[in-house]
Amino acid sequence: MDRAEADLSKTGSAAAVIDGSNADVVINATAYTAVDKAESEEGLAHQVNAIAPGEMAAACQAAGKHFLHISTDYVFAGTGSKPWAETDTPEPKSAYGRTKLAGEKAVLDACPEAIILRTAWVFSAHGANFVKTMLRLGATRDEVGVVADQFGGPTAARDIAEALLEIATRKFAGASEQGIYHFSGAPTVSWANFAEAIFKLAPGTKVNRITSAEFPAPVERPKNSALDCSRIAADFGLVQPDWRSGLKDLMAELEAVT
Repeated sequence: MDRAEADLSKTGSAAAVIDGSNADVVINATAYTAVDKAESEEGLAHQVNAIAPGEMAAACQAAGKHFLHISTDYVFAGTGSKPWAETDTPEPKSAYGRTKLAGEKAVLDACPEAIILRTAWVFSAHGANFVKTMLRLGATRDEVGVVADQFGGPTAARDIAEALLEIATRKFAGASEQGIYHFSGAPTVSWANFAEAIFKLAPGTKVNRITSAEFPAPVERPKNSALDCSRIAADFGLVQPDWRSGLKDLMAELEAVT
């Protein structure tokens, strides 16, 4: 549904849609994701990322519906080199991270049996994301500077969707699992590594490896976005997808529509 049907900036909007539906499972794939802009619009980001998901979770709890919610690696400090586990203490460093963490708490407070899926570095043939940005820049430049000291697991949106559908099916069938799970692609790479993989499939652009300090932004990005995904593998049999396969599928999808 689009914003006209469920405007998350308006209190009660999404919950009203849930109340009026015959859905068995609700997946919240919405969020305020403009990381830099959230610093000056934290109130709106909090409404979309925290208040609205809490209202959705409460509506699901009251109606006996299962609720699945997507969150982010930005709830962590982004330090160190060890992949973040669900048991690690959140320490968000940005308004975006704070509002997403508040959303996790609101969801679980309202609906303790909900599933929260934290993910990172999402890419898709649709919407704005790193892959499409690289392809756009590569169409007009021979070289592009890409940060080489931030690491994470690129994750195809299609893989996230398939994981959510598998979890939803299991929950509908009576699975008792609940709480927070991590799910992201493998292997862990830097943004520069990821860009190099993109330009191997769309040759013609050289990647210049730069530091975070050479690419300043209003919000400091996490240096370590790697997620430990062992819990979701143990509980749901969902192993980390190889992002390189997802990238090839995305490139084929984009080529098919051009």
